[in-house]
Amino acid sequence: MKITYKTRTQFVVDAIREKILSGELTAGQPLRQAALAEELDVSRIPVREALLQLEAEGLVKFQAHKGATVTELDADYLDELCDMRVLLETDLLARSVPNMTAADFDEAELQLAALEQAFADGSINQWAELNTRFHLFLYKGARRPQTMDIVGNLNKNADRYISLHLLLADGIKKSGGEHRQLIDLCRHGQIEQACSLLKHHILSAGNEIKAMMRDGSI
Repeated sequence: MKITYKTRTQFVVDAIREKILSGELTAGQPLRQAALAEELDVSRIPVREALLQLEAEGLVKFQAHKGATVTELDADYLDELCDMRVLLETDLLARSVPNMTAADFDEAELQLAALEQAFADGSINQWAELNTRFHLFLYKGARRPQTMDIVGNLNKNADRYISLHLLLADGIKKSGGEHRQLIDLCRHGQIEQACSLLKHHILSAGNEIKAMMRDGSI
């Protein structure tokens, strides 16, 4: 399906984000506004706006006298993200499952199908977003909007790590099976087992990315 962009800035944000998430632009690499504007056939204004948006997402860092660079990967930062996700997401899931219906779980299957289609299409820019959307859907029955907002922000900050795991650590194959198992456990009201699987799902992905960071794979 062809994507229609509302603004040039949105187009540039998605283009640069995909380059970072795919590893084409690596940690610490300078982001030259003039070069990006020429490559993407836009003026420098949407490039500047896009880089500021990507800075808010944690993908870009502005430094005095250096300009914009791709942010470095940080194992301690990832640890904290994963620990906070486990605490909040397992609590949300436990509260949500008793309030979900069979129709809700059918919709969760559709959400997962959209994620799997993005995997098949190689739509890297959509992977983390669709993954987050799937997880948040399973938590909606908790009826805790403020916690959901916090979890959404944590996932946004983890997007780069999630995408790297999916792309480089065989994460697509692993996450697909775990996602389907998670739906089945929730559908059958096996809340303790579902929360245990969710904890494993989050922490194991983080550990695999940290292992790749240690051995220099990323």
